[in-house]
Amino acid sequence: MKNNLDRLIQEKIQRELGAQTRRHFIQKCATGMGGLALGSLFLGCDAFKGKQEKKQLGFSERDLNPLAPLAPPFGPKVKNVIFLHMAGAPSQLEMFDYKPELQKLHDQDCPQSLLEGKKFAFIRGTPKLLGPQAKFEKVGESGNWVSDNLPHFKSVVDEVAFLKAVHTDQFNHGPAQLFMHTGSPRLGRPSLGSWITYGLGSENQNLPGFVVLTSGGKVPSAGKSVWGSGFLPSVYQGVQCRSQGDPVLYIEDPQGMSRTLKKRTIEAINAINKEEYAKYGDPEILARINQYEMAYRMQIAVPDVMNINDEPDYIKELYGVEPGKESFANNCLLARKLVEDGVRFVQLYDWGWDAHGTAEETSVDIGLRSKCRDIDRPMTALLLDLKQRGLLEETLVVWGGEFGRTPMQENREGKTMGFKGRDHHGDAFTMWMAGGGIRKGASHGQTDAIGFSGIDGRVSVHDVNATILHLLGFDHEQFTFQFQGRPFRLTDVEGEVIREVLA
Repeated sequence: MKNNLDRLIQEKIQRELGAQTRRHFIQKCATGMGGLALGSLFLGCDAFKGKQEKKQLGFSERDLNPLAPLAPPFGPKVKNVIFLHMAGAPSQLEMFDYKPELQKLHDQDCPQSLLEGKKFAFIRGTPKLLGPQAKFEKVGESGNWVSDNLPHFKSVVDEVAFLKAVHTDQFNHGPAQLFMHTGSPRLGRPSLGSWITYGLGSENQNLPGFVVLTSGGKVPSAGKSVWGSGFLPSVYQGVQCRSQGDPVLYIEDPQGMSRTLKKRTIEAINAINKEEYAKYGDPEILARINQYEMAYRMQIAVPDVMNINDEPDYIKELYGVEPGKESFANNCLLARKLVEDGVRFVQLYDWGWDAHGTAEETSVDIGLRSKCRDIDRPMTALLLDLKQRGLLEETLVVWGGEFGRTPMQENREGKTMGFKGRDHHGDAFTMWMAGGGIRKGASHGQTDAIGFSGIDGRVSVHDVNATILHLLGFDHEQFTFQFQGRPFRLTDVEGEVIREVLA
């Protein structure tokens, strides 16, 4: 049936080619040249996919299956990524960056030298310095500092490498989240997960290559653009799944729709889509073909992989999951199941880390401690579970927010808030990585005595993304996509691999 369909399509194309007129040519230029330019690399003209001869009006294997697994250009250290993003920006000063000098200066006026020429989201006037609202201790063989907000995490501290002086030039949540995940504070760029699935495909053809899980009750401030595909074909955008209710909306067929009827319907639709692609060369048509077929396969695969009820009781206890609820714990367990089943990139967003001190739940002494309880046990369990299954050596786990918090108490219009809070701060914050290719127990970078600025080992958001791509087998400077007449890359024109944290 497939051979007959392809033959009929080709015969129709040849008939149309023989009847071209100037009007047809102008029409096709008007509607198809943009797709042709965008599609040139998609059709295999990119160095990372190998040169493929484009048959006239034909389809390559990659065309019809854009998520087919591909080998990276260089030897990779890992093949999957789990990115844990704390949306709202956690305070490094209550978690990982211990500053005893800041405690001594608690409640003193902030020096004007730290305020002049700086942009803050809400600080006005002269704020007071705010000492650490947690107790710290050195733990593990590495002797890295961890606060009492994260008692479980202390047991795995020797598995991770800290980046203590990450910086960003964005200080509002939406642009900073976009910058962290797309390399640009403006809309329209592909996300990290989209770049990776575009470059590597996915090992499981029955599941999306890029899956997104959210917790905390809301999506990030930047919205779903942080897992969008930008100018890449839309098949590479993240697919949001849920840990409560149906994992994907409308995954169940309506009453009276059988699997056989669904299959025949999709085959008919995609026969038309293939014919349209042959006429116009728009790569989005290929993306649509793949998405129809992926949706059909997902109806069987997704409910199984997203079911945590069948996990052993000791695993549920390890993560602290609550089946039937949407939680960070459930999502951490699902992340392990997804990479175990061959999903390339899993993104977890946990909302609620914006600690301005405007209420108890947003304070750095009460609200932050509560948020830490939500993530401490699950993220620790994730590392332990991946390790015991032999998956940690082939999986990169990344943790962090979009920026950090100030060492001074938030001050709005010269008035201190009712609870202890810190403002947005992009000059220095902490992230960590664990897994294959990462130097265990490492700590790179250092901030000044009060945690205001990085004074050694400063790294940028572009450096972080360059390092992630390096571990997956890509040179971030060469991994590009041709768009609007020039090559684009995730790291723009910046970024260096952070070799100090590599094994």
